[in-house]
Amino acid sequence: MASVTFRDCFLCVSALITFVSVFVTGADFVRFVSFRAIYHNLSGAAPLCRDSVPWSVALRDGVVLKAVAVDVFLLVLFSVQHSLLAWTPVKQVCQNVFGVLFRSVYCFTTAAALQILMHYWQPVTSAPCLWSVRTAPWDIWFPLICFILHFLCWAIICSILLIFDYPELLGIKQVYYECLGLGDPLLLKSERAQRLYAHLRHPVCVELLTVLWLLPTFPLDRLLLAVYLSAYLILAHSLDAQDCAYLRRQLRSKLQLFSAPLEGSDQSNNTHKTD
Repeated sequence: MASVTFRDCFLCVSALITFVSVFVTGADFVRFVSFRAIYHNLSGAAPLCRDSVPWSVALRDGVVLKAVAVDVFLLVLFSVQHSLLAWTPVKQVCQNVFGVLFRSVYCFTTAAALQILMHYWQPVTSAPCLWSVRTAPWDIWFPLICFILHFLCWAIICSILLIFDYPELLGIKQVYYECLGLGDPLLLKSERAQRLYAHLRHPVCVELLTVLWLLPTFPLDRLLLAVYLSAYLILAHSLDAQDCAYLRRQLRSKLQLFSAPLEGSDQSNNTHKTD
């Protein structure tokens, strides 16, 4: 049995810190982008916008323009961090510097950038809402419908992340394999799986788009968030016919596995070895 070295302990602690930070940030992001906005509508708190102010006046208001500028800056800061570290030249340099911890560093800095965005985000309350459902009985029913749909979307997102090897996405699996001398876990996957991972950076695009746009009240700052992140999600992947065919095969194999787990156990093991 191989002895545990100080380096192995350092790698494991770093990966654990990343896991905790990403988990906490993910929970905060769900609250920030989804349930806080819905609860505000249900709680009857102060309105998120001023419908009495015309757009021509609101867009010349210094308070509104300052809040919009801060929010746009925060979105740009997050996207620059998230994309710059994934850019091949920068990625190669970071891999040379951090080694097996690169993925953990990438996830940790992404969580930090997202925390900055959420902490310093400026609500725009001095401008009209794009829409606001306030007519009874939909002022109660529509927020409840949004809550249910948001909950389902987040449940689907969590399940997709688990299917896409969540420990590897966070860099935990890389550290584990490094400590055991097994190499890079991504290199153990098939070429088709590696190709899919390279093209599909955000496997939860449809669910996030639903969460971003489906709200009972839609103020100006939410429009900025939804438009910017929607464009970022859509432009961040480049699936083609081969990737879609691979996904269909994987989906069929998963459905066969759950429909006949005992009979298909040997077949599923063979499938994992080849795909």
